[in-house]
Amino acid sequence: MELPAQLRQGVDGLLENVPLPALKQAARTLSERYRAELRDGRLHMGEEMAVKAYLATRLPATYAAVRASLDALASARPDFQPKTLLDIGAGPGTMLWATLDAWPDLEQAVLVEASGAVRKVGQSLAAGAIAAGTEWIAGDATIDLDDLRPADLVSIAYVLDEVAPASLPRLVGRLWQLTADTLLVVEPGTPAGWQRILAARRQLIEAGAHVLAPCPHAAPCPLAPPDWCHFSRRVARSRLHRLVKEADVPWEDEKFIYLAASRQPAPVHPARVLAPPKSGSGKVVLKLCRPDGSAGEQLFSKRDGEVFRTARRADWGDTVGTSSSTGGAPRSGA
Repeated sequence: MELPAQLRQGVDGLLENVPLPALKQAARTLSERYRAELRDGRLHMGEEMAVKAYLATRLPATYAAVRASLDALASARPDFQPKTLLDIGAGPGTMLWATLDAWPDLEQAVLVEASGAVRKVGQSLAAGAIAAGTEWIAGDATIDLDDLRPADLVSIAYVLDEVAPASLPRLVGRLWQLTADTLLVVEPGTPAGWQRILAARRQLIEAGAHVLAPCPHAAPCPLAPPDWCHFSRRVARSRLHRLVKEADVPWEDEKFIYLAASRQPAPVHPARVLAPPKSGSGKVVLKLCRPDGSAGEQLFSKRDGEVFRTARRADWGDTVGTSSSTGGAPRSGA
């Protein structure tokens, strides 16, 4: 899933003539902070060079994760056509670009971002390229949300991992208050990210939210550590990305986890594929999270007819129908 052409052109322009050694050092520092999930009072992208390092090495991957999450939301709610977006911790506008790609008729977006350096870059990238009305607000996710107006789609991506755990329940509660229709939360696809999503999921269900995706049910998550729910998108690395990261492989896999919760119920809850399919001659095994709250591997073979053909086309993160009359028997394991 590539960046929109106008966004790619804008990023290339901002990175032109940036010294490679400085970009490499900024990328290493940024990566170390993300991996350590540091909460030391400093912004990960508080400086201009850190923002440029993010554009070079992280933006394509986070965009792919956010765009995939929006696709899952749109699939669960085909009738959803948001006109307003409120994005908390907006970074350089990743969610804005992805939302407009999914719903070009978006009319208004409010983007809250604490870093002045990031806001400046985000505004520069959007100038002349974004038709929707946009308002960039300087604000911290944990303390500056009181004066905001509700929006059809409220989003927070790759932010909960930067917030002190004690502040998360209040933040999630405020995000839900601001949600006129649907809330989308995206986190790194790590065990810790999954736990943060699970906590938000429990809180939102208690508040009356309907889980749209990825879960096909509102029951407790059937997975148990060391297993965890997450998804992946393969992203092509640009030449600059490879140079900055000193990488030989021309692609990377972005692991992520997300939660879409709405004030409107989802019309259907098909099973979700939780891992890469295992294919063989005339058969395929899918690890599924099912509408009844269970999870496990399920074997589909040619005798299952159209369900088998659907299962064979399914990929990690997709939904599939598994009616008892056609689906294979569950295998052990979660």
